[in-house]
Amino acid sequence: MVTISREDVEYVAALARLELTEQETQEYTEQLNSILGYAAMLERLDTDGVLPTAHAVPLHNVLREDQVGLSIPQEKALQNAPDADEGFFRVPKISLT
Repeated sequence: MVTISREDVEYVAALARLELTEQETQEYTEQLNSILGYAAMLERLDTDGVLPTAHAVPLHNVLREDQVGLSIPQEKALQNAPDADEGFFRVPKISLT
């Protein structure tokens, strides 16, 4: 069985830019190893004869039909926009880098 070490938890915390206390590091190490223990139990299950399933329940495309309804005219929608261009809302560019 694969186990998670303190170093693994500290490494992932550093990647996520999380500052963990010693107690939190210990708790997360124990919790993650507990989860891996459950996964190891599942690996030992005999699944011969069990068909693979993609969904837990046999429901497919449980969506309602589209219903066309009334909407406000484009000009009225853009009326309160702080900035518009050629019939579209203009918004500030957002860059995450």
